[in-house]
Amino acid sequence: MPTWLVVVIVVFVALVVILFALGVAGAKRHRRGQDAAFRAQLEEANAALAAARAADRGWERERMESAARAAHETRHPGAQVAELHLVQVVDRPGTEHDQARFRVVDTHGEHDILLGRRGDEWVEVAGA
Repeated sequence: MPTWLVVVIVVFVALVVILFALGVAGAKRHRRGQDAAFRAQLEEANAALAAARAADRGWERERMESAARAAHETRHPGAQVAELHLVQVVDRPGTEHDQARFRVVDTHGEHDILLGRRGDEWVEVAGA
């Protein structure tokens, strides 16, 4: 086999391997972008569902948010709340076992606050 043919075959194989690697890398980056968008949409849908469920149960959103802000202030004094999202509602029989989980975004990151119902008040659940 002539030398020039061996060189052509080696270059061709190298080119195919490089193009394959670039294709795999591009597909991986594209999938990561889609995963992030899907996660954001899922979080948004979960928050909307939790808010709808809370409203359906007659829970006063303002009181819940106020309790979540107070619990956050106790845990992280001085941290400014940038965003407050209701992400989960647990409505068990009776009112003493109701729970609401808020995700608080502040200057230090994201924190979850779990509130429980005690009578007509919302308080942070210890150890959550």
